[in-house]
Amino acid sequence: MISAIVYDVGTVDHHTITNEPDLETARHAPGTTWVRVNSPTAEELSAVEEAFGLHPLELEDVRSDVRPKTEEFEEHTFVLVKTVALERGETTFDEEIRTQPIGLFLGDDWLVSVTMEPERVPVVSDVWQSVENQQGRTLKQGPDFAAYRVIDGTVDDYFDLLDSVGDTIEDIEEAILSTPDETLIESLNDVRRDLLSFRKVVWPMREAIGVLARGDVEGVEPVTEKYYRDVYDHLVEIVDLTETYRELTRGTRDIYLNVVSQSTNEVMKRLTVVATIFIPLTFVVGVYGMNFEGHASNLPELTWAYAYPAVVVGMALVTGILLLHFRTEGWI
Repeated sequence: MISAIVYDVGTVDHHTITNEPDLETARHAPGTTWVRVNSPTAEELSAVEEAFGLHPLELEDVRSDVRPKTEEFEEHTFVLVKTVALERGETTFDEEIRTQPIGLFLGDDWLVSVTMEPERVPVVSDVWQSVENQQGRTLKQGPDFAAYRVIDGTVDDYFDLLDSVGDTIEDIEEAILSTPDETLIESLNDVRRDLLSFRKVVWPMREAIGVLARGDVEGVEPVTEKYYRDVYDHLVEIVDLTETYRELTRGTRDIYLNVVSQSTNEVMKRLTVVATIFIPLTFVVGVYGMNFEGHASNLPELTWAYAYPAVVVGMALVTGILLLHFRTEGWI
């Protein structure tokens, strides 16, 4: 589906697009032209390609969901960005990062945005609606500012995702310290996987926006460069946060292993205490359990009337002394 608006200060005109001549008319209309292409057919992509002089490989990049990038052509600049969201996955993971590419084609007085998913991308729809309602400064600026707003909204969503990941890491840490469980390490591995996927998006995204922020692109006006620099600064912060959270997941995994190791040590300590107590008791009952029939005189205690109570009291004393020693040492 293709939609087009032509806007200027105080005016917003909608254009019905059914064929390539309609696109040509919208492109050459006075003002700034924004053509939004959503879930297009092959014929629609071909019409947009011809009307705006786009290279087939650019549209192929949007369809193929490649890494974010910025490329300059003779009459326009191609910027590929990606939205990210945590959604319930189709694999064994509860949630996984889903990306959606947005192709932005920036000309002198026109902007073409291309998305391939059937659903409209919220960040694009929000900026489009603000232009329709003549809100904000977008109408006063050129197409580079509209592209900036789409990119800025995309980057803002990155912060929301990192906040969610950070909360998840904190919850896992608290659960590990209270009731360590094997499922927690699985959840932690899921978070590490999500951060790795997210890292593959934000690193090239930072480089792509850096090209726009440095003033190397002719389609970006000097007055708009500072806005792209602000987005670039946000991406630098996001990259740092991503690395920080990756370190936190490693630290949380070490905490889990330490807690499990400590728990195992406590169990072994208690077993050692029990075994140590029973060693002298086993020795005593082993000695008096030997059967020398007809030769009881070899063990004179066997003929003593109080032999059995004496042995029981002796074993109780040994047990008490050992328990007192272990308590003093802090083992129990």
